[in-house]
Amino acid sequence: MASTALNVLGELVKRADAAAQGGNSTAGGAHGGSSGGKAAYDPVAAQNNVDVQHYLGRIWYAFVAVFALYQLIYHFVRYIRTVACLNNDKQRYFAVPTTIFANFRRHFLNAPLFRQRHHREFKISSAINVGTLPSRLQTLMLLGYFATNVGFCFWRIDYSNSNYEAIASILRNRSGVMSVMNCIPLFLLAGRNNPIIMLTNLPFDTMNLIHRWIGRIVILEALCHTLAHMAKGAHTKGWGYAVKGLVGSEMMWTGLIGTAAFTVLLLQSPSAIRHAFYETFLTVHIILAGTAIGGVWVHLKAPKRRSQQKMLWVVVALWSIERFFRLVRLAYRNMGKGGTKAEVEVLPGDALRVTVRMARPWTFRPGQHAYLYMPSMGLWTNHPFSLAWSDDEENLDISTMVADEKGLPMSRQDILQHSKTSMSFIIRRRTGFTDTLYKKADLSAAGRFTTSALIEGPYGGENLNSYGTVMLWAAGIGITHQVPQVREIVAAYANGTTATRRLTLVWIIQSPEHLEWIRTWMTHILAMPRRREILKILLFVTRPRSTKEIHSPSSSVQMFPGRPNVDSLIDQEMQEGIGAAAVTTCGTGGLADELRCAVRKRQAQWNVDFREESFSW
Repeated sequence: MASTALNVLGELVKRADAAAQGGNSTAGGAHGGSSGGKAAYDPVAAQNNVDVQHYLGRIWYAFVAVFALYQLIYHFVRYIRTVACLNNDKQRYFAVPTTIFANFRRHFLNAPLFRQRHHREFKISSAINVGTLPSRLQTLMLLGYFATNVGFCFWRIDYSNSNYEAIASILRNRSGVMSVMNCIPLFLLAGRNNPIIMLTNLPFDTMNLIHRWIGRIVILEALCHTLAHMAKGAHTKGWGYAVKGLVGSEMMWTGLIGTAAFTVLLLQSPSAIRHAFYETFLTVHIILAGTAIGGVWVHLKAPKRRSQQKMLWVVVALWSIERFFRLVRLAYRNMGKGGTKAEVEVLPGDALRVTVRMARPWTFRPGQHAYLYMPSMGLWTNHPFSLAWSDDEENLDISTMVADEKGLPMSRQDILQHSKTSMSFIIRRRTGFTDTLYKKADLSAAGRFTTSALIEGPYGGENLNSYGTVMLWAAGIGITHQVPQVREIVAAYANGTTATRRLTLVWIIQSPEHLEWIRTWMTHILAMPRRREILKILLFVTRPRSTKEIHSPSSSVQMFPGRPNVDSLIDQEMQEGIGAAAVTTCGTGGLADELRCAVRKRQAQWNVDFREESFSW
């Protein structure tokens, strides 16, 4: 599948290159002539525009190839480590880090931009979130791509020439071509099913970050294109004429609409607006993006600009294919056999348990998330949640079946046809959708109700079976990401299919009543074979009502008041751990930053991978 996706990506870039090459003879005027008349054709400038598009395409290829190669090597190393350690408790060789790779992880891969802060949000108030800082590696990549685009915009322009009209014309065409070209990765990275995620294994929130910054580059280049065109007209006939010329023809006013729509997209994109009015933001965002592409499409419809318009075919195709794939996937997962149903139940601590019984069975893996639709709560409203638990259960309709001449289903195939997958989410009450859902469940009989639902996914997933030592950290509702990992590793240990010999779960909660969120599932895990040999659970209650609430059920399940000492617990794992280690976290940004700092300090002495589960928009 990865090779197929790479071929598709390559074909898209080839088509864009072909479109650019086809416009070689007209690229000098690809985005309209001057306000005073048709611009003279400049073959050198036209070829430079084509070269810039080729260079951008190669940068994308290099980006995907480097991260795909890294993931290939990484998966190969994990496979070898798993095979070597399946029946071997002596994994000392794998506990020793490689110096070069350890430094890369410490100073780039896991490093925050400055000292420690990365995923702890900046907040003006409890309701206004202005975002987080990118990591050091993300920042270097984004700055590099931004600087490359700035350099290409002004590349090979003869500024010593006193013909300012010609300079403005070249800059106008160059920035316009690059803006359209960058729309291809912009729309490719916006989709949940984009092939780059599959090839590079980069998380969706990283793709979202890159998408946002490429969008800003597209908008700045579109503004540069418009202003350079106005400057060219102003040089010959004044600014008043240049402004009037923006609406003087269909080509001009549609281009202005496209630039205006892009500019409004920029103004509504800050984190505070996205998070405060997400549903409204998303709807307006899609409408504005469609308006911008439509305006640019008409702007480029003249025969001499058709070669540039062809690149928009790639943009529209990417968006349409991704949406169509999502629609087909949604229909396949949820249609038939009575459809998908969701039972919503109120839990202590302003939380909900949503148990979804799928129309079709699916294979569940730890670390996955899915998008939950509830048409009764909002026709197209959908939100991502971590899958906390999944079971294959017999369809209840079987018990009501009347035996006919064939009798009740007895074969494995017959049973599978009547089986259903149930999956559960634990959702913390916030604002918007979750608040509406909580209120409806709270007002229902017995604090629960059942409704039709749709599930899109699953997405993500991670395998920790190659690590001798695994330490799972969770804060509050973040436990939903870690519980499936605990069940998977304990079961694999009992079956002899994992290298893990030491598994520690650290869960930080505000009140003991939050234990009710996962009590049923933890009871199942604690009853699993050989659980005591591998699993240790540490519970930290930050706001206990009294000391009587804090008691440790056993030596393998311990409860403490207050917050954990992160450095001490990490040191203990480093001293007592076996083989290579993984430290993962899902919860608050503050906890993630504290853990990242503790792990980075020890990466020169300890072969440890740090992973953070986050989902940001």
